[in-house]
Amino acid sequence: MRTILFLLLCLLAPRTTTAPPFDLTQGRPIPPGVREADKQVNNAPNEAPLPPKPKQFNVKQVQDEAAELAHLSAGIPEQIDYVSKGQMPKDLNDQLKRIEKLARHIRSEIYP
Repeated sequence: MRTILFLLLCLLAPRTTTAPPFDLTQGRPIPPGVREADKQVNNAPNEAPLPPKPKQFNVKQVQDEAAELAHLSAGIPEQIDYVSKGQMPKDLNDQLKRIEKLARHIRSEIYP
């Protein structure tokens, strides 16, 4: 009975000290100035983001790589004919890897 009365008294008694507001999610006090900063951020007008700067790339290098890519890829159908006959061209794997590397580099230069 005494504990019930004590608990009711504690709950109903007005607080005499002013405690800082607590963050309910973390259970720790909110530092001073955070609420004012939140108000300023929420009331500030939204600014448009800066447009992305277009990436400058070496046009001559990309053109040279595109020409090499076209030259390498033009020889692939003939080598595939050899593969279908059971003969494996020894530089086919290297050419295919070089084609992949050139295509990846050209794509990364144009679309960063």
